[in-house]
Amino acid sequence: MDPTTTSGNGPDHLPAAGALTAVAALSDELRRQMYGFIRRARRPVSREEAAENVGISRKLAAFHLDKLVEVGLLRAHYEPADGIRKVGRAPKLYEPTDAGVQISIPSREHELLADILVDALLTEDGGKTGHDAALHVARLRGVELGAAECERTRPGRLGAERALTLATAALSRYGFEPERATPTLLRLRNCPFHPLAGKAPKLICGINHAFLTGFLEALQASTVTAVLAPRVGECCIELTAD
Repeated sequence: MDPTTTSGNGPDHLPAAGALTAVAALSDELRRQMYGFIRRARRPVSREEAAENVGISRKLAAFHLDKLVEVGLLRAHYEPADGIRKVGRAPKLYEPTDAGVQISIPSREHELLADILVDALLTEDGGKTGHDAALHVARLRGVELGAAECERTRPGRLGAERALTLATAALSRYGFEPERATPTLLRLRNCPFHPLAGKAPKLICGINHAFLTGFLEALQASTVTAVLAPRVGECCIELTAD
């Protein structure tokens, strides 16, 4: 099962593979200390400052700081410390990126769900219930994913086999854990909105169905249909080919 990270209206999160690499980098105590110090500083920090804070040499600090840059947790640039120009090369300064790290096994997409529900509340009007607004927004989010996948892969005319293959790749990134049960059936072994689905199954399953229907529509996968097929411990939707 793949760990996942999500993106919402807040700071961006590192992609899944990057999140694992970042967590591995932070398993080192010195890196964790320096990363925490730089985040608390609220300003660019030099190698010398970071080294002094944790009690190591500048050279060793540079190694660890550049590793944090490599995994996307810090960014670096050269500029005069405190804005004061001196003779020689400007020092290398470090500051946090906007990237956050989230890892969940099995995968969860609670930020996507929150984004759908917030947009549903913002677009709700007197002629549409909150439930209906949520389904409408979920379908639009699915359309966005399908359109992006279509633009990325340029699949042309899709038969059932190719459509299910593309769906498998795309939905894996969203934590659905798709599995080809038969040549014409794609089961989704994980609900990325669990455990909230247990509290409001009608709403969450409806959102899943609308999301996946929109995805298939934008992918132009007319030979594949998202159908409700609830199973304990799995997503309530499966994709079937005509």
